[in-house]
Amino acid sequence: MSTDQLGPGTPTSPIAIAGGATEATSRFATGVVAVAPAVVARLEATGAMVSDDVDLLSEAGRDWWPLAMIWATQGQVPGRAGVVVRPADAAQVAAVMAVAVEAGIPVTVAAGRSGVCGGSIPLRGGIVLDLTAMTGIVDVDDHSLLVRVRPGTFGDHFEDRLRADHGLTVGHWPQSMALSTVGGWVACRGAGQLSGRYGKIEDLVVGLEVVLADGRVVHTGGHPRAATGPDLTQLFVGAEGTLGVITEVLLRARPAPDHDARGAWGFHSFEAGLDACRRMLRRGASPAVLRLYDTIESRRNFDLDTNVLLVLDEGDATMVDAVLSVVGQEVGGADELDVALVEQWMGHRNNVDALESLISGGLVVDTMEVAAPWGVLDAVFADALAAIRAVDGTLQASAHQSHAYTDGACLYFTFAGKTEPDEREAYYRAVWDAGTRSVLANGGALSHHHGVGLNRGRFMTEALGTGFDVLVGVKQVLDPTGICNPGKLGLPDPFGPAVWP
Repeated sequence: MSTDQLGPGTPTSPIAIAGGATEATSRFATGVVAVAPAVVARLEATGAMVSDDVDLLSEAGRDWWPLAMIWATQGQVPGRAGVVVRPADAAQVAAVMAVAVEAGIPVTVAAGRSGVCGGSIPLRGGIVLDLTAMTGIVDVDDHSLLVRVRPGTFGDHFEDRLRADHGLTVGHWPQSMALSTVGGWVACRGAGQLSGRYGKIEDLVVGLEVVLADGRVVHTGGHPRAATGPDLTQLFVGAEGTLGVITEVLLRARPAPDHDARGAWGFHSFEAGLDACRRMLRRGASPAVLRLYDTIESRRNFDLDTNVLLVLDEGDATMVDAVLSVVGQEVGGADELDVALVEQWMGHRNNVDALESLISGGLVVDTMEVAAPWGVLDAVFADALAAIRAVDGTLQASAHQSHAYTDGACLYFTFAGKTEPDEREAYYRAVWDAGTRSVLANGGALSHHHGVGLNRGRFMTEALGTGFDVLVGVKQVLDPTGICNPGKLGLPDPFGPAVWP
C-alpha cells in the first residue's frame, strides 16, 4: 500500500454537526460527572495531555453510530466528557486510572471512534481516555510470527508498516481499516473481511497488556496454547473497555501472501448459496473471502438478478489452489459469473461515504450483523428480514453472508427507512427491537463483530441468560466502583439509570 493511499492516522468524523461542534448540545445529560479543577491538575501531573477544548470534547463525544449521525443533523452529540486525556504510554494510563478511581470519575476509552454501536460515547461525562498517541509496532518476532503493537495504531498504517518493513501480515482487514485502531479491534471483538483465512481478532490475539480500573498493570497470554488456568486474554477481548484499558497487543502474523485465486457464482436462492458455503467449510475449505449476497444486494452492488457468491483466497499457492478446487466442486449447478466481480468488490469494499449522504437526506439507515449455526441460519435470514420489513416506514431490507465457519456464519442485514423527522429515533429503535428479537428467538447471537456498546445493551440479559450474572460479577471484581466505560454492555451503572433506550 502506497503512503498516498493511507488514511490520516487520526479519528475521522462521520458527519458534520449542524451548527458546528462548539454549539453542539448533549443528547444524554443524566448522571454526568464533572471533572473538578483539582482533579484536572492531578491528571496533568501524570504527564498525559489534558484538554477541555469544546470542539475536541464534542468530537470525542460521538462515534460512527448511525443514530448519533441523525442527532448530529440536529446539532447534538450523544455525550460530552469533562476532559480528554491523551496518554503517551502505559505508565501514564496507569497513573490516570489511579486518579480517576480515587476521585470517582468515569473513564471512557476511545481511539479511532469508528464503532457503530455507541461504545466509545462518554455517557457519564468524566474522562475520555484517548489512546491515539500510543502508536506503532513495538516488536516483531519473525521466527515465531508474533508482532507486538500499541493500541492507538490505525489499521492501515499498521498493515502497511508490517508488510513493508517485515514482509508479514496480520490479515485483519475490516471495512473500517483506515478509521479504526488495533485496540478497538480487540475491545469490540472485530472481524476483518479476510477472516476465513486469518480468523477473527480473537483468533489473532496471543496476549495483552491491560491497565485495570485501579491502575494496576496486568499481562496476559504470550505463550502457544498454554494451560495456565482460564484464558485471561479472552476476558478482555470484546469487553469494550468495561474491564480495563488495553495498552499493548500481541498478535499472530503470517508471511505476506504471494498468490491468490478468485471466483464468482450466482445461485437461484440465498439458501442454496448458504448450503454450498456450509459444504465447503465442512470439507475444510476456508477461503479468505466467502461472501454471499441476496438478490437485493446483488442488484445494488453488481446489477445482477441472482444471489452472488464471491470467493477469494490468498497465501501459499498449493493451499490456495486446493481451497478453490473444493469451492469449484461444491458450488454445484450454480452459474459461473465473471471473476471481475471480485475485483469490483475489492475496489469499493472500504467505502463508507454513502452513509453520510443517506442520513443527511433524511433516511434512517443502519446495519445489523449477527451470527448463527448453520442449522438455524435459513430461519434467521428469513424471519429477521420479515420482522424488519414489517416495521412501518421500512423502505428496504436486505442481507449478505460476510463470514463463514464450520459451525455457522455471520449474516449482515442492512435496512433503510423513511419517517417524519421527529419519528426517526422511534423507528430506529423499533427496527432494532424487531430484528434482534427475531434473531435471538431463532437461536442466533446478538452480535458477530460490531459489539454491543450502548445500542445493543438492552438485549444483553436476553442474549446471555444467567451468564449475564457472571459478567456482572467479573465487572464488580475488576472495577468495583464502575468507572470503566459505564453504561455499556448493559452492565449496572453506578452513575445513573440506563438512558438508552
